Amino acid sequence: MPTSPSSPSSPASPASPTSPTRRTVLGAMAASAAAVGLASTAGPASARTPAAALPGGGDLGPNVIVFSPSTSGIQARLDEIFRQQESAQFGSGRYALLFRPGTYHGLNAQLGFYTSIAGLGLSPDDTSINGDVTVDAGWFNGNATQNFWRSAENLALTPVNGTNRWAVAQAAPFRRMHIRGGLNLAPNGYGWASGGYIADSRIDGSVGPYSQQQWYTRDSSVGGWVNAVWNMVFSGVEGAPGQSFPNPPYTTLHTTPISREKPFLYLDGADYRVFLPEKRTNARGTTWGNGTPRGTSLPLTQFYVAKPGTSAATMNEALAQGLNLLLTPGIYRIDRAIEVNRANTVVLGLGYATLVPEGGASAMKVADVDGVRLAGLLIDAGPVNSPVLLQVGPRGSTRDHSANPISVQDVFIRIGGAGPGKATLSMEVNSRHTIIDHTWVWRADHGAGVGWETNRADYGVRVNGDDVLATGLFVEHFNKYDVQWSGQRGRTIFFQNEKAYDAPDQATVQDGNVKGFAAYKVDSSVTSHEGWGMGSYCNYTSDPSIRQDHGFAAPRTAGVKFHGLLVVSLGGQGQYEHVINDTGAPTSGTSTVPSTVVSYP
Repeated sequence: MPTSPSSPSSPASPASPTSPTRRTVLGAMAASAAAVGLASTAGPASARTPAAALPGGGDLGPNVIVFSPSTSGIQARLDEIFRQQESAQFGSGRYALLFRPGTYHGLNAQLGFYTSIAGLGLSPDDTSINGDVTVDAGWFNGNATQNFWRSAENLALTPVNGTNRWAVAQAAPFRRMHIRGGLNLAPNGYGWASGGYIADSRIDGSVGPYSQQQWYTRDSSVGGWVNAVWNMVFSGVEGAPGQSFPNPPYTTLHTTPISREKPFLYLDGADYRVFLPEKRTNARGTTWGNGTPRGTSLPLTQFYVAKPGTSAATMNEALAQGLNLLLTPGIYRIDRAIEVNRANTVVLGLGYATLVPEGGASAMKVADVDGVRLAGLLIDAGPVNSPVLLQVGPRGSTRDHSANPISVQDVFIRIGGAGPGKATLSMEVNSRHTIIDHTWVWRADHGAGVGWETNRADYGVRVNGDDVLATGLFVEHFNKYDVQWSGQRGRTIFFQNEKAYDAPDQATVQDGNVKGFAAYKVDSSVTSHEGWGMGSYCNYTSDPSIRQDHGFAAPRTAGVKFHGLLVVSLGGQGQYEHVINDTGAPTSGTSTVPSTVVSYP
């Protein structure tokens, strides 16, 4: 899964903002550091005196591993990390594998848990691998439904056999990728698979989901799409199959109403910068197809580079100074919320940087300000109940952010699995116009610290703000409602849900006189809401006799509309009476056949 040294390409002038004069962020690279691929600079933040301001920039730590085409032993290093991470589903290892611009030959980067791979160019085509970036499921006997928490970004691949394998489940984004060939989303042997998400990518050949149950693709280009199982959703995708739900179950939007791609790290000469793609409306296709993407960038000197062990107090001090945050790979145990109060702040995690709030604290709170970007983070609930883990805007937020929204991208939340965790509410969105672009909010159904009360989490995502858009919303297994939406003019493109496996009996999940808590509930006060390509599945293994009145609940009004809804009973472990409200046929038996509603009302 090297060639002669190659210098990173410099960005074209349109991508460089009217920013401060270029500064060398990482200083002169020591020859020894370059040889092992570690970025280094002048001294850690801990070297400051107590009265000194926190510095921006700094080295990226031992778990950010940077390769050049001239680096020796790349394959051996990739294999070593994969052996460590392949089955470490709830382990502590975290890695970001970064490739400098240039061409690499003969690599197969197999990705295990908590491993991110990315190119360091402005365009995917700046970093070409003649080889593969592979996710398969050999560790789990060919079952890919637990291939979580890994990512690929900003690379061009020419697969060895013409097709790259990316057999993933939730929380495994595939962004800004160029595949010079095909893409196979199923494991070897076509075992179970339950993904997934692609954005801002170009696949020259066909995408073959095969056994993938559901998938969302946004603002991309594909050479073809082979099949569908339950729920395949496309928005702004050139080459996508036409609208045909439910047979085959393709839900296709010509454009994405609003999108703004995830921030990413890149090299400008020897200097690291973070690129901030601009907002697009009615987007279609990739941001980079015509060369340099549109947007601005920030030097790393404008970021506080946090390392595992950095306290929340220190990170808040850095934010109060006006710095952004870059969290290097690792686990951060924090005793208070990280508070993002300044407009246009960027909080970017590398290698699944993980926040664990302790003592009942929140993990992060964002003020009701313009342009905040949260990206690339895992929030893991602590053993003492947190009232809310991530809060975007305080309750009662009303400011208009339409010109410069807050975005939450590849931010994943987990309650239990790595150990006991509790949270009353996982994600609360109060700020208007927020973009939730790919999240998996998961109350664990397996791992350590799992039980109806052990990892108690009543509510997954609650949206109170108006004009919020969710593109790629995965929310699963909460004790009560998975999603509650009370903001006006909300929109969701693609929703995937499973109800809690471990509900002990019918009475426990009774919502007043309604059987079962809806997976996605729009409040009765809402007069305008729209959703596309949305599925809820039940698998009540503790009591298969449990019945849900419906997967979706919404007011019966002309302004509240849904397109392409489905509910599925997994092998007869519980059943749905209807799809939405009292509309849609019941599920029945053990055949795992979806019940669908094409449009509602």
